[in-house]
Amino acid sequence: MAVHKILGGKVRLYQRPGTPHWQCAARFDGKNYRKTTKEESLSLAKEFAEDWYLTLCGKARVGELKNEKTFKHAARQFEQEFEIITGGTRSPVYVGGHKRRLKNYLVPYFGDMGLSEITGGKVQEYRIYRQTNSVARFGRENKNYGPPAPSTIHQEIVCLRQVLKTAIRHGWLTHLPDLSMPYETARKVRHRAWFSQEEYEQLYKATRRRAGENKGKRYEWETAQLHDFVLFMANTGLRPDEAYKLQYRDVAIVEDYDTDETILEIEVRGKRGVGFCKSMPGAVRPFQRLVKRNDPEPTDLVFPQSHLTLLNTILDEEGLKFDRDGNRRTAYSLRHSYICFRLMEGADIYQVAKNCRTSVEMIEKHYAAHIKTSINAAAVNVRRVKKHKPVEEKKKRQR
Repeated sequence: MAVHKILGGKVRLYQRPGTPHWQCAARFDGKNYRKTTKEESLSLAKEFAEDWYLTLCGKARVGELKNEKTFKHAARQFEQEFEIITGGTRSPVYVGGHKRRLKNYLVPYFGDMGLSEITGGKVQEYRIYRQTNSVARFGRENKNYGPPAPSTIHQEIVCLRQVLKTAIRHGWLTHLPDLSMPYETARKVRHRAWFSQEEYEQLYKATRRRAGENKGKRYEWETAQLHDFVLFMANTGLRPDEAYKLQYRDVAIVEDYDTDETILEIEVRGKRGVGFCKSMPGAVRPFQRLVKRNDPEPTDLVFPQSHLTLLNTILDEEGLKFDRDGNRRTAYSLRHSYICFRLMEGADIYQVAKNCRTSVEMIEKHYAAHIKTSINAAAVNVRRVKKHKPVEEKKKRQR
């Protein structure tokens, strides 16, 4: 391999096998630096190498020459590891979200910083930068966007923390900086949109009416399926994605020993793996109609099509699309309604959480806090009888 030295041997030029381009190398503070000149001509490569070396000298003089791994390098390593290690356990959408946050926000801001330079103060400056600089998205450069939501910035900080933990595992960083919010305030807990008993009755009457109007017409099957979907979801508490994965062989009509009622026992496959659900009696007749209407095989899907467009149309027509706080109602709101109805009827919160494949903490935070029946008036409205002091003691004190 041919090697040429310039600037008194401070810079070396060489060619790697299989490439016509010249490479340049130099040494600063015991560390080697290399860069391709992208030039095939030796004379042009020498000019490039001289400019590159002088640039390194200037950076070294002002302290900008990094002798450690940069955030960009750690982010690249994180991307390689994360998708492989979490394969099958993390949604591709979640993995893609981290890649997008790194590409669009974190690497452009922290990319050239050394890992030790990323301190709690730098992270706070990043939060301020994101709040005061709107970023055009989806390729629409001329549209003005407001500051991102707090949850968006939180997700970016989570991604930043995972990159820094990757650097710690590889020995590129000694400790994790303080990434917490310095002026954290108590945030309002927003409840999830659900239907009250009156609103739920209004909804299923509207879907039943729509199904009756389309009987014998083109959309008879779709409207009938939607009506049964609404009743089925509000009486089982399934997530929409769980309902769309449900097969007929996963559902069994049984006589419940504890309640002496006919219910559905459902084997649920969703984001929490395989779980089980026992429905309310109100889910039995909609399921029987589904079986009669579709004459299915055991492996057929219970809901082979999504009826969200029709559901949104009916919600808009009935004025039910938003609750009084402006929260948007979706098919997920039927699950939230199921949980609220069970709590209002006095069901045990642990059993509700187990049947819905969630945690008691989530139910207490997003559901129980805004349900009036969760407050026991007899325990709150306690009145203690005040003891009156004898008259003789009062007279003695007056003396």
